[in-house]
Amino acid sequence: MQDIYIGDTGKGYPLVFVHGFLGSTDMWKPQIEYFKKNYNILTPALPGFGKSNNILPCNSIECMAKAVLDALKKKKIKKFNLLGHSMGGMIAQEMANLAGEQISRLICYGTGPVGNIPGRFETINESKKKLKNDGLAITSNRIAKTWFVDGDKAKYFYLCSNAAKETSLIAAEKALDAMKNWNGIDNLKNIKNKTLIIWGDKDRAYNLSQVKNLRNNIPDSDLKIIKNSSHNVHLEKPDEFNNCVRGFLK
Repeated sequence: MQDIYIGDTGKGYPLVFVHGFLGSTDMWKPQIEYFKKNYNILTPALPGFGKSNNILPCNSIECMAKAVLDALKKKKIKKFNLLGHSMGGMIAQEMANLAGEQISRLICYGTGPVGNIPGRFETINESKKKLKNDGLAITSNRIAKTWFVDGDKAKYFYLCSNAAKETSLIAAEKALDAMKNWNGIDNLKNIKNKTLIIWGDKDRAYNLSQVKNLRNNIPDSDLKIIKNSSHNVHLEKPDEFNNCVRGFLK
């Protein structure tokens, strides 16, 4: 596979942010600005997304995890803190399964252990059907609205719109299949990393049972619930989110 793009800024211990479905490196803008003074911030763009949109996309979560690990290896990053959001949280779990010894601390944010996402605002199959019938632009805009309490009126909604424009159609299709076919429940007990789980209490993508499944099965884990926020807590309440992450990493 061709090398994926990986943003690299700041100085200090490596902190890796993995975006989710229809995401990009730019969606971490408030986190990059906040953490770059104390950490080496690494923001990979998954194959077919963002600045990696010209790369052949993956059809499995494991493939995406390996793409990120390969990118870090080529940068000679041997140990790092890891944060994954949504689909990126699935990828982070898979990275912990493949290379847990490289991860100092793990943050699973707005995610769950089942790729077919029980209780999602619509099933993965419904998203696939609407993507085919309505096209990428309409589908991505509709889905992104569910990520904020204020929908497309949210301050940072434009970052989601911009990211969707950089996503290839085939990457979106393959990502939905990758999620649908992934199940990480059996691997949770094998995650030995100290883990923080972050969830917004109005998240329509992953319900409370999903994050509790993580909390109850990852041995050394804690759950932080952020009130009055939806799926994109890091953009809705960046200060609270950043402080939560900083406290955990310290």
